[in-house]
Amino acid sequence: MTEDLIIELLTDVFFTSFLILLPILGVSLIVGLIISIFQATTSIQEMTLTFVPKILITAIAIIVSLPWMMDKLITMTLRIFELITTVIK
Repeated sequence: MTEDLIIELLTDVFFTSFLILLPILGVSLIVGLIISIFQATTSIQEMTLTFVPKILITAIAIIVSLPWMMDKLITMTLRIFELITTVIK
């Protein structure tokens, strides 16, 4: 196993991890921003107002994007297994 192969594999793993987390973090960021703007305009400083909607919307985003995330993870896992068989030979 060469250094180039390890670097390529780690790059793919980090990129896949980033790609999987991006929709979840993006939705959470947008919802948090919208709620913060709402709180600033109405002067409501209730902690549960930020926490509950963010958790609910993030859970919905995970449920909606779960098939896509599993497809990406399965593809990456199969690639790693194929790489293991080529390295062993």
